[in-house]
Amino acid sequence: MLLAVDIGNSNIVLGLYEAGTWTHTWRLITDTQSDAMSFEKQIRQHFKDSGVKPEHIKNTVISSVVPKLSPVLEAVAVNIFLEKPIMVGPDSYSFLSLAIDNPSEIGTDLVANAVAAFTLYQKDCIIVDFGTALTFTTVEASGRILGVAIAPGLITAMKALFGNTAQLPEVPLELPDSVVGKNTIHAIQSGILWGYVGMVRQMLQKTRAELGEHYIAIATGGLSSILHPLQADFQFVNPHLTLEGLRIIAE
Repeated sequence: MLLAVDIGNSNIVLGLYEAGTWTHTWRLITDTQSDAMSFEKQIRQHFKDSGVKPEHIKNTVISSVVPKLSPVLEAVAVNIFLEKPIMVGPDSYSFLSLAIDNPSEIGTDLVANAVAAFTLYQKDCIIVDFGTALTFTTVEASGRILGVAIAPGLITAMKALFGNTAQLPEVPLELPDSVVGKNTIHAIQSGILWGYVGMVRQMLQKTRAELGEHYIAIATGGLSSILHPLQADFQFVNPHLTLEGLRIIAE
């Protein structure tokens, strides 16, 4: 059994992989103030609730875009599973079928996405990851990463709006039927969510205009299901794409 850990800016996603499937996935809050003991307690509880024994884990692989938490989760893994985990980073990229100009600048989660897309689909593609950041990673069928575009994610955009506008209420991430807002909540939902629908479509269109119309689009990330009008714009939707990439890297 493999444990893959994706440390993101908002959540830490853990996935258990066995016999060709992800049997369990869990999310922890990315709290940079928490210590190893706190994370260990949470992870052990998830294992206990799921009836999985830590000794069943044969390999652990960790990706992190939060440098402060990298050694913390590494220590937790050693303490629970009694073995040093695989830490994905620039040192491991040389073993992959990827061409990256500046390995230290690209997030390990984006590399994991690219590895998964290259291995699973083997087509020129644009990977759209709906996370804390909205990222567009363009990958050739050969595995070469051509480049990345980054925008604030949906929740990040919402929080930025709330933080700078005192009178705005909390707004649920629900796409309204009409783009014409009839009240404050509706107006914010329309502006941000329908705005993101347009941005994603424009980015896909612009990328294909530059590189070729044959580039397929792959969606991943925890928020990929919210913008349902985009479903027809993607050839594949794989919510576990990052975890799949970590699994492949570990193997």
